[in-house]
Amino acid sequence: MGIIDLRSDTVTLPTPEMRRAMAEAEVGDDVYGEDPTVNRLEEMAAEVMGKEAALLVPSGTMANLVSILVHCPRGTRAVMGAKAHSNLYEAGGASAVGSVMISPVRNTDEGELDLDELTQQIDTPLNPHFARPALVVIENTHNLCGGAAVSLSHLAEANRLVHGHGLPLHLDGARIFNAAVALETTAAQIARFADTASFCLSKGLACPVGSLICGPRAFVDEARRVRKVLGGGMRQAGVIAAAGIVALQSMIGRLAEDHENARLLARGLESIQGLVVERRQRPTNMVFFSVPAGPQHAARFHAELKTRGVLVIPRDATRLRAVTHFGITAKDVQDAVHAAEQAARQSLRAN
Repeated sequence: MGIIDLRSDTVTLPTPEMRRAMAEAEVGDDVYGEDPTVNRLEEMAAEVMGKEAALLVPSGTMANLVSILVHCPRGTRAVMGAKAHSNLYEAGGASAVGSVMISPVRNTDEGELDLDELTQQIDTPLNPHFARPALVVIENTHNLCGGAAVSLSHLAEANRLVHGHGLPLHLDGARIFNAAVALETTAAQIARFADTASFCLSKGLACPVGSLICGPRAFVDEARRVRKVLGGGMRQAGVIAAAGIVALQSMIGRLAEDHENARLLARGLESIQGLVVERRQRPTNMVFFSVPAGPQHAARFHAELKTRGVLVIPRDATRLRAVTHFGITAKDVQDAVHAAEQAARQSLRAN
């Protein structure tokens, strides 16, 4: 059995069609706005998200950072979930680069924001002691909350609350197309609750690199300037954008296959003694599970699984994550469950 890499959907490889498109892409200097393939991708991205304009950037981390810096003057606050990717996994960029303070609020198990805590954070009196809130960020799907798709009703509530306080809402939609599949809607219907949104090409859509920022044209124009500040201005970036065009045309519809494989994986892991699988109301392509016997047992299980050719990623001392994606088949899932059963048996015996 070869390696079954379930660590993340970032390990996807581009399709043959993407590789051909990249090799044959018509290119120009994107910093001058002269790359026709980038321009086409940005137009497509804006349309699919229901926004006026879009901007290609190298990564999801840069997409969120640029968005926060455009929305937030120095010394203000960006309010987001305590488990948000921008809060935990983006190297403190908003604070380090933009002098923007992060104010975390509680996330529910389904990835929603605790609206009472959110109200407390944004209902700040005009007082020189307090940094003013300038932005609220919401994530959908929510990575650390089991890959859950956040409901449209919650997005609508957050929208009303945030706009009622005169603030903008940014959507970290790194995996928004997974959310759209889970919610049986479109990315545009999800993004309509946010003023600006970002999404990744390099996760479930299987591109080698790239993310898009979408929003009003004036916002995107300023985002282009901030992208330059951060070193994200690229030249003949059409070789990247070409894969993104293929992805938007052909890869969104197949995400349901990843969700079905994740469901099969969760069901298989649930049957294994010594493992506990987390369940979500609106699951996508992620399976979180734990080894409740303790950290040493979990570490042994993880090591045993790796020796059997199955890669997952620890999220804390006893919790692990597996992600299905392009390149993972139902047969791979079956083999992964078999390997997990053997690994659990071996690590339990060692315990």
